[in-house]
Formats: sequence, structure tokens, C-alpha cells
Amino acid sequence: MTLAETKTKQLIRVGHSPDPDDAFMFHALANEHLDTGSYNFTHELVDIETLNQRAFSGELELTAISIHAYAFLHDKYALCSCGASMGEGYGPMVVTREACSVDDLKTKKIAVPGKLTSAFLGLRLCLGQDFDYVLVPFDEIIPAVQAGEYNGESVDAGLIIHEGQLTYGESDLKLVLDLGVWWQELTGGLPLPLGANAIRRDLGEQTINEVQQLLHASIKYGLDHRQEALDYALQYGRDLDTAKADKFVGMYVNDLTLDFGEKGREAVALFLKMGHEQGVLPELIVPEFVDL
Repeated sequence: MTLAETKTKQLIRVGHSPDPDDAFMFHALANEHLDTGSYNFTHELVDIETLNQRAFSGELELTAISIHAYAFLHDKYALCSCGASMGEGYGPMVVTREACSVDDLKTKKIAVPGKLTSAFLGLRLCLGQDFDYVLVPFDEIIPAVQAGEYNGESVDAGLIIHEGQLTYGESDLKLVLDLGVWWQELTGGLPLPLGANAIRRDLGEQTINEVQQLLHASIKYGLDHRQEALDYALQYGRDLDTAKADKFVGMYVNDLTLDFGEKGREAVALFLKMGHEQGVLPELIVPEFVDL
């Protein structure tokens, strides 16, 4: 693409996590396997809690956000129907150095990856009360639990997201709680809504629809060219071998990623409703999805 061509195209700044599943999802767009027409996509790879915080200023046209964060951002962003991260019987986990019960977690200091993450809201709902926590970057939580401290603060347990769900055992940590299992049992089989792609409302209906179609096409390209997209995603695997990276991508890029579907939409609405009922979310948010 020439400089002149770039200047005539509408800029769509995309924010997503530096993880295999997001890399897989955006492979086609990031590596110019799609004709993006009148749009020029640029990509910023940032951890999810940073993206949640940045979304308040609306600087990115298309961004990954936590479903929890969406409750505070619904005036600026609408949820894309594609690009979801849902846990079907699996999800964020709480791990400790020594085995304990879920009830024991209510008295422990837990390292968490961010107060606006869906993992944080899910744990708050599961425990049914506030809990003591320390904010730790998601990729430093396992070492913090191993060490028992982070920046001078004690750490008894860790709320792990992303690839830590597959690798915590290699650090001799014990699984206390899988929020995906808890949610599935609580709701009679619904997937746990974790992340979504959100698009800025002020872009207008036409741009919103066209950008979402390109996002959908990128996800479908990855699923249709799995090995090619996986090879690209492996560079973001943070010590995952090929088998684990393949498993992780399969967990979070699937049919629900192509479209939330009825059960995905139901899960998001229920998650936000429960957050409001338990006093975590200040208002009842009914999610709005961009139609595919």
C-alpha cells in the first residue's frame, strides 16, 4: 500500500491482547490477507486491563474489552457480535501454593489481573463478597503466587487468565477454583462471557457494519486456514509449545467467536444482571450487539 493510498483510507485502530487467541483471530487483518476496502487497520497489542482503561477515552475505534468493563463503557462502545472469548466449562482459575477450599479464599489476599476484568467480576460473584486483593500484571501472577509476595505485599492466591490456565501446574501450584466450571454449573450450561470486541458508536452505522464484517472475515479466515494462523499466533505463546498453543486457541476461538449466538448473548446479559444484583455494577446494563 502506498503512502497516498494509506492517507485516503479511514484509519481503524485496533487494540487486542498479545495472546495466541487474539493473534489467531486478527491474523488475516494484520497480515493483509483481506481486502479492507476503504479502511486502513493498525494494531496495538496491549494487555486487557490496559485496553479496558484506555477505552474510557475512546481512542481506539475497535478494541478488545472485558465484558465487566463494557458495563462502564456501553455509552461509547457497542459489542460486536463476533470476536468473543467465552469459556465453555473452563475459564479463569484461582491457584495457590497449598491446597485449600473455595471458602478459604474469602480470607486470602488474591493477586488479580485487573479490577475491570471479567475474571475479577466472576470471582466476586462466586465468593459472594468483597475479597482482599493486590493488582498484578496477568503474566506476573504465577511468579507472585510462587514467591508469596508482589512488590512487598503478601500474595496467598492468584486469579490467572490466558495461557496460565494451561501452565500453572508446571509451577507446582494447586487449582482451587475454575470459574468456567462454577458458572456452567450455576447457569445450567451457559458459557462464561469473558471478552469481546467493541466498536466505537460514533463511527456511524455504515462504518460499524463494514468493520465488523471485516473482523468476522478475519476470524473465519483463521478458522479456515488453521495451521497458517496458528503458526502466526505461536509467536505470542509465552512459552506455550505447539500443542498447548493449539489447545488454547481452540478454547477461545471457535463458533462462539464467529457469533455470540443466542446462548452467548444470554450469558452476557445474565453476567451483567448478576453483577448489578450483587452490587458490583452500579446500574443494570442490557447489552447491545451489532447485528452481523
